[in-house]
Amino acid sequence: MVINHSHFIIHKPFGYMSQFVENVKKKKFLGELYPFPEGTMAIGRLDEDSEGLLLLTTDGKVSEQVRSKHIEKEYYAQVDGLITQEAIEKMEKGIEIGNRSEKYITLPCKVFKLTEPPNFAPRVKKIRDERHGPTCWISITITEGKFRQVRKMTAAAGFPTLRLFRVRIGKINLGNLPPCGVIKVDELLF
Repeated sequence: MVINHSHFIIHKPFGYMSQFVENVKKKKFLGELYPFPEGTMAIGRLDEDSEGLLLLTTDGKVSEQVRSKHIEKEYYAQVDGLITQEAIEKMEKGIEIGNRSEKYITLPCKVFKLTEPPNFAPRVKKIRDERHGPTCWISITITEGKFRQVRKMTAAAGFPTLRLFRVRIGKINLGNLPPCGVIKVDELLF
């Protein structure tokens, strides 16, 4: 018997949970964005404050493939302050973060400062303005995905994340998909 699975590329907006079960009042869930079929699951998660590319599927094998260390996940992070080359190098080599009750050294990754801020839609909830000091945007490409890993990495390097976007998973890019946008695809190619 052949099972036809469903796959989706979405732009998760700020303030939405990366889940479908509505067990908490006053929270927004992915099911509000589109009539997803039963059994749809997020591949990896973005926390409520994070935005950007999220893949959904009804195929658990695809989910496992994406979460493996063979698929790159790229994030753009707006950080507090003007990041230094030393901080970038610390993150690239692997930096110690807390993972639940244990300490963990992240795997080596790619990090660089963006020369121009990305052209994302303004966030619904304002972060802060330049009166509180400068900010900059960096790209971080990882192959793992510990709980709130990118936020923990930038904080451990001394530059806390103010805004976080996932822009790429493997070969799939967020592109110009607007916040709340959903695209149904026949398959996910990484």
